[in-house]
Amino acid sequence: MFKIMVVEDDFKIAQIVKENLIKWAFDVKVVEDFSDILNVFNKYRPHLILMDINLPLYDGFYWCNQIRKFSKVPIIFISSRNTNMDIIMAINMGGDDFINKPFSIDVLIAKINAILRRTYSYMKVESDVIEYNNVFLSINDSCVLYEGKQVELTKNEFKIMYILMKNAGSIVSREKIMRSLWEDESFVDDNTLTVNINRLRKKLEEINIKDFIKTKKGQGYIIV
Repeated sequence: MFKIMVVEDDFKIAQIVKENLIKWAFDVKVVEDFSDILNVFNKYRPHLILMDINLPLYDGFYWCNQIRKFSKVPIIFISSRNTNMDIIMAINMGGDDFINKPFSIDVLIAKINAILRRTYSYMKVESDVIEYNNVFLSINDSCVLYEGKQVELTKNEFKIMYILMKNAGSIVSREKIMRSLWEDESFVDDNTLTVNINRLRKKLEEINIKDFIKTKKGQGYIIV
């Protein structure tokens, strides 16, 4: 079942859209907390987003830009702001389509189905981001994002971060990490792993992520 996230300031419109999408067998999440849309996005992990432009705190352009830093999920803008500049901004920020208010539900659903077919017909539907304690690891471009800042990781740094975040809260042995790196044909011995861990920590500190990777002496590493 495809999941649709609705980011709409008008409660009545959001409910009408939700009711009609449910009839089409979509799973629908209407955003209620407009202050932390990224965390709502990560927890729900939608296959498509319907995004209003006029929102409390930050507008839809801002949130689209933030999401585009780590995800290629399709975004359809829905807005009463329909000047050429608004439409151009929506597309330039990473939007996939633009629908003017007032709109036809039938047209909206047709556009949703078309985009979902184009996006997911020939690929496995899966998340392209891992999140833990507001730290985001982008699978697509091997970067870490935190509070609007990002840092790029090397191949080995990404593999280490990936295995630690997939096992967040649990200790991962040095042997398991090295095996994971060896599978990718990277030459990694005990000293090389230590160097990569230290470099990874320094990169995380560059974007104010401190004490994220803990060393458990004689056991391995853990993300807390």
